[in-house]
Amino acid sequence: MQQIIPGNHASISPNLQTSVRKLAINPNQWYVVARSKEVTNQPLAVTIWKQAIALYRDSTGKVHALEDRCPHRQVKLSHGQVIKNELECAYHGWRFNSEGECAAVPYLADNQKLPTCQIRRYPVKEQDGFIWLFPGNKEPNIEPNIEPNIEPMGLPEWDNLNYIATVSVIQTQAHYSYLIENLMDMYHGHLHQDLQAWAEASLQNIDEDENKVHAHYTAQSYYKIDKIWSISQLFFPALRRLHPEPLDVSYVYPHWVSTLGNDFKIYCLLCPVNETETKAYLIHFTSLNAFWRLHKLPVWFRRFIKDSLFGAAQKLLDGLVVQDVKMIEEEQQAFLQNPEIRNYELNRALVSVQKLMKSQVEKSI
Repeated sequence: MQQIIPGNHASISPNLQTSVRKLAINPNQWYVVARSKEVTNQPLAVTIWKQAIALYRDSTGKVHALEDRCPHRQVKLSHGQVIKNELECAYHGWRFNSEGECAAVPYLADNQKLPTCQIRRYPVKEQDGFIWLFPGNKEPNIEPNIEPNIEPMGLPEWDNLNYIATVSVIQTQAHYSYLIENLMDMYHGHLHQDLQAWAEASLQNIDEDENKVHAHYTAQSYYKIDKIWSISQLFFPALRRLHPEPLDVSYVYPHWVSTLGNDFKIYCLLCPVNETETKAYLIHFTSLNAFWRLHKLPVWFRRFIKDSLFGAAQKLLDGLVVQDVKMIEEEQQAFLQNPEIRNYELNRALVSVQKLMKSQVEKSI
């Protein structure tokens, strides 16, 4: 692991800056494509880096992911329905099993065999309230389906009774690199004004390796969740008071995670769609660890509190997303109009982030 001490300036070469904005993804990673509650026995269409995929649940509740294409006439299978645990095409009723094999054709004659056509199956896992999918670096219908040898990053706080969750969806017409850079650059707090959670960020050091970039900042936090009434700070800005807290942000490729003191943890789980579109899920956790008396209450009551307070920071989180997306999309448009114009960057963490993105894609080729 390399440790970098930030200097007075950073330099991003024009060639790196330009190439990053057109980077693909490393497909040999787990990405989040949906929330668990979004996937039912009715097919759901999602896209991960130009690959159209149909998600659905079988009768046992297990989630499956198939290429969203009927090989008969190339229409989307997500227009269809689930019949006997098989995905049925809405056009002619051809059905495909969870391995992507053609399992039934309703008008097949007695002297005909089922077509040998097969569509791609994607490894998929349901974990911590989300659907994680592994695109995989392979040619469809040539190489066999291979199970990944790594696990999804996961969200250990999701089921922990001491954490209250809020989820906000990010939809932005911009390359995923802009979103990651925004999240890693804590100096952009000036943008958020009344929605701000921190102030006076100062980058102290950077640790990085082939899979992650960790930037440690010091900052002044507006929130201190140490008394039961202090949760009201999430709703009433006048109650907030600045105090020093460590602010750590990490790009754990391909996702992002941040902690502000002991009270808040935030994840951003990415689903890059293409070169100019990104979807992501921002998950904010408020810690109740400081309330030791709460831990002595019955589990069912603690679960009730956790569920009742789900989304407590929704207005705050959604407001931050709207402001960030506006800036990110302006960056994207500026690049598309004038790709030769060079940015002047002072945050060394962003240099490391761009290098990590590039190296991850290169090692997947």
